[in-house]
Amino acid sequence: MSQSKIHQGRNIKRFREMLGIKQEALAFELGEDWNQKKISVLEQKQDIEVGILRQVSEILKIPVEAIENFDEESAINIISNIFHDNSAAISNYPTFHPVDKIIEIHEQKIALYERMLQEKDAMMQKLEQLIERNK
Repeated sequence: MSQSKIHQGRNIKRFREMLGIKQEALAFELGEDWNQKKISVLEQKQDIEVGILRQVSEILKIPVEAIENFDEESAINIISNIFHDNSAAISNYPTFHPVDKIIEIHEQKIALYERMLQEKDAMMQKLEQLIERNK
């Protein structure tokens, strides 16, 4: 992939939108000379001046290289090559039996309840001892 094919303005737009930042907010952060319309024009440029690129990368908190090198086509190709068949990153078939998990959780609840009862009994004994001492 050649460097000239990468559209830096479009990359700024993508990262800005992924971060949920509006054009107006980016313009405000860049300073008084900037407004929403100027950001829109910037995002249409294929190549962006290094100084502006650095400022934008600092505001968006992403490396300059990400803006300079991100190529959506390459990313899509990588993803499609990884998930070329019916494979998926999330398995619909758990490696445990759901009923076993329910039983495990139920047993944990019982153990917790028993510990709470023991603590209550211990507190009741201490309370009774205090009452007896104060009589």
